[in-house]
Amino acid sequence: MVATETRFVIKELNHAIRNLRSWSGRKRVRTPLVHFLSWSYIEPQPYGQVLVLSPWNFPFQLAFVPLIGAIAAGNCVIVKMSQQVPNTVAVMEKILSGLPDEVVSVINGDHSVSDFLLDYKFDYIFFTGSCRIGKHVMKKAAENLIPVSLELGGKNPCVVAADAKLDFAAKRIVWGKLINAGQTCICPDYVIVDKRIKSKFLAEVSKVINEFYGSDSKSGNNFSRIISRNSVERLDSFIKQGEIVAGGETDPESCYVAPTVINNVKPGDPVMQEEIFGPLLPVLEFDSFEEVYPIIEQSPKPLAVYIFSTNRKTVREFLRRTQSGTAAINDTVMQIASPFLPYGGIGPSGLGRYHGKKSFETFSNMRSVLVKSNLIDIWLRYPPYSKFKTRLVSWLMS
Repeated sequence: MVATETRFVIKELNHAIRNLRSWSGRKRVRTPLVHFLSWSYIEPQPYGQVLVLSPWNFPFQLAFVPLIGAIAAGNCVIVKMSQQVPNTVAVMEKILSGLPDEVVSVINGDHSVSDFLLDYKFDYIFFTGSCRIGKHVMKKAAENLIPVSLELGGKNPCVVAADAKLDFAAKRIVWGKLINAGQTCICPDYVIVDKRIKSKFLAEVSKVINEFYGSDSKSGNNFSRIISRNSVERLDSFIKQGEIVAGGETDPESCYVAPTVINNVKPGDPVMQEEIFGPLLPVLEFDSFEEVYPIIEQSPKPLAVYIFSTNRKTVREFLRRTQSGTAAINDTVMQIASPFLPYGGIGPSGLGRYHGKKSFETFSNMRSVLVKSNLIDIWLRYPPYSKFKTRLVSWLMS
């Protein structure tokens, strides 16, 4: 909660406060010679009315971070929260109670409320959630030509090469995968590990899970629950394939799914066909690194790719041959925590970027302005046109 919700938001807020004066100022840019006796600048201006549609998995962070950017840019904002997080809504309303309702309003409700809001002609829409709902949001926005940011998800691959530092890799992969019980859009969705070290990797991962959460994660206080019974039943269906190396227990009544590692998974198995969004870690293997790319490419472009390797050439080649919204080398998830790294997806994993300065720019219309002098009026651009004028203008614009 501290790292992924409250302090995350406070860090983003402090960064915006410290830098807002420079972000919001005019930026002088060069003016071509053809615009003689003119000067140019870019100035940010607010879009106007912004709708932020927030999900349930990190409700505080994923509502407040875009809200900070939207307010910093001068917009007024309606934040639509998930009906599954009423306690978080109450906390947010208390925090925002000092601001006028016409600046920020927080709304709670089901999908019908979202559809009602999407029929309104907002000036910008920011959505975080599933690809399926993201398509619906984009379709509704397109009807009114409303610009959108879509923060979605996908099957984020994590590759472990034979030269990886296994103890570090196991800790960082387990930590990234099991935050919020795997209900994190940027967590590693599956692991592809070199066959030569797979047994060592699996043993290390099992050991780390036990160190982090104990032999009974259900009775401890460090492991989260799944959002609903239906989600537990969906995750339980994925456990039927492969060999369970660790975990495997589910309890729909208490919305519990144990941290589970599944070995001998095949690319065509159901668990590899959609984003898992739970604490299941499928493990695939490769003999040659060339086998990694077809596995990754069978899914749409992901939100993140991860690689654990100490070989710079291997890492460079991996980054060159994969596409994703973000990437991390020898770590997972942590790239999201930097306000200096714009965050977002590509293609089916998202549209647009935010965090830090990019949040301010996302919610600003970066208006281009040309200021022309009235001292003289250059006659070249006006008719009648001659060959001399044409040659001179061509030269000036070259």
